[in-house]
Formats: sequence, C-alpha cells, structure tokens
Amino acid sequence: MTSMEIKTGSAPSSRSGGDDSGALLDVRDLHVEFHTRDGVVKAVNGVNYNVSSGETLAVLGESGSGKSVTAQAIMGIVDMPPGKIPQGEILFRGQDMLKMSNEERRKIRGSKIAMIFQDALSSLNPVLSVGYQLGEMFRVHEGMSRKQAKAKAVELMERVKIPAAKDRVNDFPHQFSGGMRQRIMIAMALALEPDLIIADEPTTALDVTVQAQVMDLLAELQQEYNMGLILITHDLGVVADVADKIAVMYAGRIVETAPVHELYKRPAHPYTRGLLDSIPRLDQKGQELYAIKGLPPNLLHVPSGCPFNPRCPKAQDICRTEVPPLVPVTEQDGTDLPGRGSACHFWEETIHG
Repeated sequence: MTSMEIKTGSAPSSRSGGDDSGALLDVRDLHVEFHTRDGVVKAVNGVNYNVSSGETLAVLGESGSGKSVTAQAIMGIVDMPPGKIPQGEILFRGQDMLKMSNEERRKIRGSKIAMIFQDALSSLNPVLSVGYQLGEMFRVHEGMSRKQAKAKAVELMERVKIPAAKDRVNDFPHQFSGGMRQRIMIAMALALEPDLIIADEPTTALDVTVQAQVMDLLAELQQEYNMGLILITHDLGVVADVADKIAVMYAGRIVETAPVHELYKRPAHPYTRGLLDSIPRLDQKGQELYAIKGLPPNLLHVPSGCPFNPRCPKAQDICRTEVPPLVPVTEQDGTDLPGRGSACHFWEETIHG
C-alpha cells in the first residue's frame, strides 16, 4: 500500500463509526507551494486525511509543519499568488472543492465549513462591536434585519456561555478577555450551524484553566450539532481527551496516523515519540525536560531522504537517501492495526522496541 492509499479515517471512531465511505471531508494527495524570490516552498507535500460527522481529527506538529496551510487550502483562503495548489483533491461530501468556482466555494464557506482562527484579537474587527460582527453572518447569508441579527448574536453569545450577553453584545473586542474573545470566535463559526469546523490552535496564549474550558465547550457543541471537527495544534496535552484520531505532520508531510489512545500508548515514529517525551510529567519532578534536538527544516532546503533524519536518534544511511512512504503499521505477528500508519523506515523498532 502506498502513502496515497493510507487513510486516517480507517480507525473506528467512538462517535461516528469511522466509515471512510461516508467521510464528510476527504483530503487526497494535497500539495501547496509558495513561489518566493528565494525559491519554491513546498509547505504541504502530499497530505491525505479525512473526517466524518461527529468525529474529531487532531492534526499535530511543530510550527512550519504545514498544519495551518492545509486548513487554509481547505477553506480556499491561500493567497494566490504566491501560493499555488499544483495537485490534490479536497472532497467535501464527495465534491472536489478545488474544481468549484469562487462563488460556489463562498456558499460552502461559513455555512458548511467554518474556521476558528488562533488569534481572536487580530481576527475580530477592533472598530465594530462583537454583536455587529456576529450578526453579519445572518444579514449576509440569511437576509435578516439588523434587529433580528442582533437578537441572534445574543443567542449565540449565550450559547457559548458569555455572561450577561444582552449587556455585552454592543461591546468591542478589546473589552473582552482572551478566553471570552475565543468564545466569540467559536460563536461566529457556529452561526450558520456548519457541518465541519476547523479550529486552528484555538487555545493558543490562553492559560491552562481557560484552555480546558474552551476545549470542553467545543466538545459539547460538537456533540450537540454532530459536527466534524479538525483540531490543529502543537500541544498533545490539549487533544488527549477530545480527539478520535491523530495525524502527525512534519515538513509538510503526514508522518504518523493513529487512533488517539493508540498513539499515546505506542507511537510508531521517532518524531511522535519525541513530542510525547517532551510533555512534562508529574512522576518526573525535578528531572530535565526532554527536547527534540535541532530545528524544523527550512522548507526551501528540505534534507534529502527522511526530512526528520538530521534530528532523529535512530537515523541510518537509508534515512538520508530515501523518503519513507506512509505505510500500514502492524503487530509483530502481522495483525492489522486499523488506522495506524508511519512514515519511518524503522517504525517496527519504534513501536515494538
């Protein structure tokens, strides 16, 4: 089986059954490039993943791994130029969004697929009240009057548990805390009850308590509306209790896929193991925190072979010359491990060693 045939959705999901044939969104062999003065940056290099209704896919990786660019390509908001999508498919309910006209994609964006951006303060207009910005969705898409749209904005603010919503609907973004602004972004994404929400680092810059509140809110709303959710993050601690399956990205590629609990229990790629080992643990108090050596690669000059080889403690000669495909991961006796894949020449040593 080749890397193009591996599907993250092959893992059974506790909420959706994990049926690939009924995938809400199916990303196939997606490539995204940026043409710069210094050369071509291959930000996304053959990504495959899918998500079904009621299912949560967490996409993990360091900054620059291609997580957010993949999401932007799905939403159709990659700047072109310098961006370019030379190949791939983005199937939403079986229709390739890359072949749609701008008008057709606008009808899907917001009403069928919505995105929560990581920096709520810069994503909200500072000179317009939050009520006006929330109401705009209803005025534009459903033709409501300002009064009706404002009433809907209050409903949404109450739905995401913003206290005294009626009194605060005319407030401006800077008058809210970081956590409350993120709730407003969630309310804006929910406005038209989309089938799929993409949350790009929704807990960045929030303290741990507020992070937990935001994630609990997302999980509650997802269950209520039976939405698909793509959660983009670099923090494995954030996704442990909410994700069904995980795709780990490095240098524009997916290097490991797994059901969430299987990945935490037995990672099958050295990069994933390094991320897990970097999480602080209560039972290791006083010990030096592990860190993956080196830096993520410059995407203008990706190392030959496996992109992770300069930082990998298990790298051998083949790792420096041959790019490992994403292949199925099995038990030592050859038994299939559903939903598991690894792009490592020596994945067996990592998972079984």
